[in-house]
Amino acid sequence: MKIIDTHSHMYAEEFDEDREACMERAIERGVVLTALPNIDRSSVEPLKKLLDDFPDQTIGMMGLHPTSVKDDFRSELEMLRAELEKRKYFAVGEIGMDLYWDKTFKAEQEEAFKIQIGWAKEMELPIAIHARDSLPEIFKILDIEGTTGLSGVFHCFSGSEAEAEKALTYPNFYLGLGGVLTFKNGGLDKVMAKFGLDRLVVETDAPYLTPAPFRGKRNETAYTRLVVEKLAEIHGLPAEDVAAVTTANAVKLFQLDGI
Repeated sequence: MKIIDTHSHMYAEEFDEDREACMERAIERGVVLTALPNIDRSSVEPLKKLLDDFPDQTIGMMGLHPTSVKDDFRSELEMLRAELEKRKYFAVGEIGMDLYWDKTFKAEQEEAFKIQIGWAKEMELPIAIHARDSLPEIFKILDIEGTTGLSGVFHCFSGSEAEAEKALTYPNFYLGLGGVLTFKNGGLDKVMAKFGLDRLVVETDAPYLTPAPFRGKRNETAYTRLVVEKLAEIHGLPAEDVAAVTTANAVKLFQLDGI
């Protein structure tokens, strides 16, 4: 079984004491590749170190997370754009909007999102979209900016059936499913039962959103397998089949040579 964790912050300080052991556990559980999204300028160096330490097990993304968008977002974007041009990255991310914590910089978040969509189109890279409490706003921006020549993933998708249907009207976009899928009363399992596997990828968002039965503890990329197993349960399929399809989807999303 080969699994790709399409979204994990394994470079975060939560893993400073046992990062190597975590990466070894991932391989043991069949998670052969982990995609690392950036947050802001403070996370660039830790992210790059993990890429350098595990070059065969990781790929990187570069972008500005919406919760890091403040008054100085343009200078932050300038620095991250320069980094995006320095080495090989496989997506522009993690970008989007977050209206859960704070709406103070909503206009700035919208502008930063649009700018980074422009980068992705120019550089022919997919985007990893953060859309917490902001799917209507995200959809509006994508409709205005257009998705011709654009691909991406709705990271940590936890929306309704109607929102899933809308997200999948964008031809080259995928739904990223993580720990929320396993939550007993989350309801996402019922939504995903109505959709096939052809536009789904799996993720952890480690160290956050740990899947059952470890909910409440630190998440890690090895737990992507639990998401695969839950998706297999929902669709009544062998976990190996779900892993094969979602991994093939991730290969296509990130334009990889194959796994």
